[in-house]
Amino acid sequence: MTRVAIYARCSSQMQSEASIEDQLRICRDRVAHEGWTIIDVFSDMAISGASMQRPGIQRLMGEASSGKLDIIIAEALDRLSRDQADVATLFKRLSFHEVKIITLSEGEISELHVGLKGTMNQLFLKDLAAKTHRGLRGRVEAGRSGGGNSYGYDVVRRLGEDGLPITGERTINEVEAALIRRIFTEFSDGQSPKAIAKKLNAEKIPGPRGKAWRDTAIRGHRLRGTGLLNNELYIGKLIWNRLRYIKDPETGRRVSRLNPKDQWITTDVPDLRIVDDALWALVKKRQGEIDATPRVQAMKQTRFWEKRRATHLLTGLLRCGCCGGGFASVGKDYLACSAARKLGTCTQKRSLKRSELEEVVLNLLRQRLMRPEAVATFVAAVGRETNAGRMEANAERARLEAELTQITRRLDGLYEAIADGLRTTGLKAKLEDLEACGVEIEAKLSAPPPSPVRLHPQLSEIYRRKVKELSDTLADPEIRPMALKIIRGLIESVTIHDTDDGVRINLDGVITALIGLAQPDAEAFVGAGSVKVVAGVGFEPTTFRL
Repeated sequence: MTRVAIYARCSSQMQSEASIEDQLRICRDRVAHEGWTIIDVFSDMAISGASMQRPGIQRLMGEASSGKLDIIIAEALDRLSRDQADVATLFKRLSFHEVKIITLSEGEISELHVGLKGTMNQLFLKDLAAKTHRGLRGRVEAGRSGGGNSYGYDVVRRLGEDGLPITGERTINEVEAALIRRIFTEFSDGQSPKAIAKKLNAEKIPGPRGKAWRDTAIRGHRLRGTGLLNNELYIGKLIWNRLRYIKDPETGRRVSRLNPKDQWITTDVPDLRIVDDALWALVKKRQGEIDATPRVQAMKQTRFWEKRRATHLLTGLLRCGCCGGGFASVGKDYLACSAARKLGTCTQKRSLKRSELEEVVLNLLRQRLMRPEAVATFVAAVGRETNAGRMEANAERARLEAELTQITRRLDGLYEAIADGLRTTGLKAKLEDLEACGVEIEAKLSAPPPSPVRLHPQLSEIYRRKVKELSDTLADPEIRPMALKIIRGLIESVTIHDTDDGVRINLDGVITALIGLAQPDAEAFVGAGSVKVVAGVGFEPTTFRL
């Protein structure tokens, strides 16, 4: 039996869902013609083929790597990806897993297709980008938006004389425009972007896209023209092509680059002016004064933005127990709720020393997260439920195997009858039905049988020893990055609660990772889940809950 997965993709909202259905239909016709068996169908709607960060293609690759597929079929190679490097990587990964790619346009894909077709698709993307860029430039030179909308304006939606929608037109939102003038005035009077953002949040004034105000949304970046204080549209100047965007080959995400100033396209749009020249000049004067301060000049000399920030044990894992937001660095050695410090929208303002907080978390991992009595309860509960479900699966598998044996016996009898010269219409139909039923059962039985849960009896002790060894290596700069990555993988989240009695820390640990670390050679792994531990007053572990 040849196991096949179908993949389809359309790249934009301009293409209807029928495009996906059309691709799937013709692929199904090909599969039926070849007599293959469809295992699953994957698709991505309105997502560019230049990116591999697509849910459908990621799930498809997961199925391929698990050994469940023999062939992936699509309408054309560019449905899988238009990026030349991504196509090559995709082909290499699938070849490693012994999965073929077959498309209706090119047939079975080989190294030759990957090279030639990948190059053609890359040229198509480059040509498409150039045409899109040219069209946007024409729109901007006509005084309309080249994409996106700024705070302070509403999008105008109307039809032209030809009955088609006119895009890129905007009108001033007077309520937001008044707030923009207020922000410009307060900044020119000496207030900082952080103080302005806190005041707006305290007054419960919604920010851009209805979210809380942030100082960065006000301050922005002067050279890049980002942030309210640098948006020249507010003085009636529409500037386009200031930035270009390039895909990072490692992450697949787009990053911005500043274009030379002679490539910028500037168009006067006096009807969109919100701020007068005098107020704009006062803001620019104050920004210049801030840039000239010794502190800012010293920061610029270090070129800190070119240095990659170190990943600490709890980076991205801390949560505020009051507002649910994240924690950020406060100075060099302390952490605090970002919403409380920057936005003024949270009341939990206590800062915690990073080193002390990390030590508490490591102690919780070493001493509390896998206490023997808690592990025993967890293992017993998971073992009972998992094995109960697998007993049902085993019973169903036994039933299918018995049914397949019976079908095989009946087919053998029919084959002998045909060999003896028996020919009837009913016999042929019955033979085809039995063969189809047998193929269906074989497909269900092709998955490996479930295995029982087996966990080491000394799991908690093994885990504790390994975590201690890992935490000890954090002091070694050569081993630290690897140890840090492993320990971070054991933590789902760390929630900080500032109570009247002191600080309480909730640690959610990932059960699957814990068991994998404690016994990497385990025959079976427990399904995803987490346990929680709590450190109470003074960071002393006082209670435990599972």
